[in-house]
This record gives sequence, structure tokens and C-alpha cells, in this order.
Amino acid sequence: MDRGTNEPEPNLSESFRQTSSVVSSVRRRFLSLSRSRSFQVDDDIESENVSEAGDIGDRALHSNSRNESGSISLSIDSGLENGMVFPISNDNFLRSNELWAHDSTALNTRSSVLPSPEEIMSPISTDAVVCSREKQEDKVKAFVLSPALEYISCLVYLAFFGILGVLTRYLLQKLFGPDVAGVTSDNYPLYLDLPSNMVGSFLMGWWGVVFKEDISKVSGHLTIGLTTGYLGSLTTFSGWNQKMLDLSVSGHWVFSFVGFLIGLFLAAYSIKLGIGTAKCFKSFFQRSNRSATLASWRVDNPNHHFAVMVVLVVMLGLLWALSGAMLKEEYNHDSSGAQLWLGCIVAPLGVWIRWFLARLNGRGLGKAGSLKWIPFGTLIANVSAACIMAALSTVKKAVHTKTCDTISTGIQFGFLGCLSTVSTFIAEYNAMEESQKSWRAYVYALITIIVSFSLGTLIYSVPVWSRGYK
Repeated sequence: MDRGTNEPEPNLSESFRQTSSVVSSVRRRFLSLSRSRSFQVDDDIESENVSEAGDIGDRALHSNSRNESGSISLSIDSGLENGMVFPISNDNFLRSNELWAHDSTALNTRSSVLPSPEEIMSPISTDAVVCSREKQEDKVKAFVLSPALEYISCLVYLAFFGILGVLTRYLLQKLFGPDVAGVTSDNYPLYLDLPSNMVGSFLMGWWGVVFKEDISKVSGHLTIGLTTGYLGSLTTFSGWNQKMLDLSVSGHWVFSFVGFLIGLFLAAYSIKLGIGTAKCFKSFFQRSNRSATLASWRVDNPNHHFAVMVVLVVMLGLLWALSGAMLKEEYNHDSSGAQLWLGCIVAPLGVWIRWFLARLNGRGLGKAGSLKWIPFGTLIANVSAACIMAALSTVKKAVHTKTCDTISTGIQFGFLGCLSTVSTFIAEYNAMEESQKSWRAYVYALITIIVSFSLGTLIYSVPVWSRGYK
């Protein structure tokens, strides 16, 4: 009787060991899979973040009222920060890893012994979801413009600050150019637009990185106007690329190469200096308890929006009227002045196109979204502006009349100078350089410079060499 009673004990012990082995295998594979998926998700998020560090175009308007990823992504982010574990269906997990037993005995054993999903991991807390919904409700309660008015308002901001950026770039050219300070020149690596690119990159560290969130609390449109509109127009990549093409056409290949190195290094250092000084100023600002000052300037009701829009529309109209009058006045007298005022008239179009192209940043290629880390919107804007700039330079060489020079140079300075940007480009470069994969910054810079310079050589340098233009 005792022997018959003890016979099932080895089978039960063996079954328990097999079951424990299965559970251990499940846990090991789950941890391995979760780590690999976590690394992949982290890499995707980092790629998207560095690509969107400079600008995301009109997508910023939608994200002001509702995060594009939805409340679920906000909940997941909050949950991960709080160390929560998200439930995964045990059946789906086992199927995906082909851990189903092939015989009915093992199947019954596993199903009766394996811990339930509640035992393996705790479900997500609803705190993050509730918090996310509360934030969304707060945003909904706040006054928001209709989509059409929001777009129009943003375009007005971009146009107004874009013209201011063009005027500032012109003043810096004259101030540091050969006629005044003599720091920059058309015949040396220190090109005419170098000071404006440095100043714009420095201010990008202030307004586009450190104080961006604080400015957004006052007005999201103001943030777009300052960064995309003013700084994007103050800096220009197409002008930089064209000056290097001019040097190479004259046979100064070393100057051209050094000009790219100096331009990239000084712009990259300028934004780092801007970020560092802005952080120091922000810490002092926070210690002085002056945060309430910004809150009092917040544009958060219809009256504020209406007042700001009226002021900007009037000032934009005055700038355009002044530019048209000055263009007519100086067209036959001062070609340099006529080029400036024509540039101010066409500048907003370049800003608007660049802003719309910026929506491609962080999207990648195709439906799979490959190469998300490359800001294709900024890349397309800079390369296309550089190509059109080279084409107009070729036209000026071929036609060589005062009217052609005035119109072409005005379009180059205003429209193409605002279509391309260094401030956004260098903000993306800096974000990549500070990420875990810093090599992306150098690849991105090389792609932008090599593609622009190569196409510019084909469009501008080759015709000049072959036809002997002077």
C-alpha cells in the first residue's frame, strides 16, 4: 500500500521541475525581448527628437492643442517615468516566441501552473491616464483659434519676423564687411554672411533651446516667429554655399574648403555658447522669482489675440509699403538698396515654404519611416535654395545687365536667403552631436554640404568654366 501510494511522487516532482523550467524560460525570453524592444523604441524616439530639434513646421500648431501621438503615448511616457510595467497578453507573448508546447500534457501542465498575467506583471496605473486626460481637458478649456485663423496668424508672424531677419542680416553684412569693420569679404573664407550665421546660431541657443518653453507659455506663435521666422531668415545656408562656389570658380579651392570648416565650427560653437549663457541667465531669472512676469504677458484670450494680430498686420503692411516705395525710389540710383528692398518684399514667401517643409522633419522615408534622424524638411529647403541660388548666379553671369543683377540678387538675398537656414540646421546638428549616436551630426552636415556644393558646381561652376563667364 505504501509503495503504491508513493509512486506518483516522482512524476509530480518531475512535472514541477519541467513547469519551473518553462516559466524560467518564459521570463528570460520576456526580459530579452523587452530589452530589445526598449532599445529599439528608445532609438526611434531619439532619432525623431534630434530630427525635430530645430523645427517641425505646421505640426506645431496641432501639437499645441493635442499631442500628435495621442493621450496614450502621454500615458505611456508618464508610466515609464514612474517605473510602471505594462501588461502584455500571455497568450500573444507565448505565440510570438513559439513557446507553445507541442503535446497536450505539457500544454495542460503549463496552463495550470503558469502564473497569471497579474502575477507576472502589474497592470498600468490609471494615474497617468487620468493625468493625461486632465492636461488635455485644460488645453481644451483654454482659448484656441480656429484652424484657419491659427494658420493665418502664424503666417503673419513668420512674414513680419522674416523681414526683420533680412534687415538684420543686411546690417550685419555692412557692419562687418569690407566697407566698415573689414572682417568679412567675398574673397576670403570669412564670407559676408558669417556674422549673421553666428549671431543667429547664438540666439537659437537662447530662444530655440533654453527659453523655448518659456516663450511658448506667452505665445506659441511668438516662438515660431522668433525661431523659424527671425532666426531662420537672419541666417542663410544658400548664401554661405554660394560664396564657397565663387571661391572655387576663381581657383581658390583651399579657401572654399576652409570656409566650410570655419562656418560649421563657428556656428556650432555659437549655439553651444548661447545655450550655456542662456542657462546661466535662466537660473538667475528663476532665483529672482520673476516667472510671474511672463505669465502676465500670455496671449490666452480673444482680445489679446485680436490686439496682437492687428498690430502685426499693420506693421507688416507698413514694412511691405516701405519696401515697395524704397524699391521704386532706389531702383535707378542705388542697386544695392534696391536689392535689399526687393529682398524684403519676397522674403516671406521663402519663410513660408521652409516652414511648410519643416513638417517633414522626424518623419523619415516611406511608410516605414526609415532614417528618421535626418531632418528631410530642413535638408530639402537648404539644398533646393542652394541650387536655385547657383542657377540665378549663372543667369547673372550670362545676361550681365543691371536689371537682371538687381532682380536676381534681390531674390537671392530675400527669398532664397529665407528659404535656407543655418540656425535650424545647427540646432539639429547640435542635438545629434549630444545624442548617443553623435556620428549622425557629422554625417548630416556632410550630406548637406556635399550635396549642395556638388549640385552648385554642376549648375554654376561648370557653365562658368565652359563658357568663360567673368
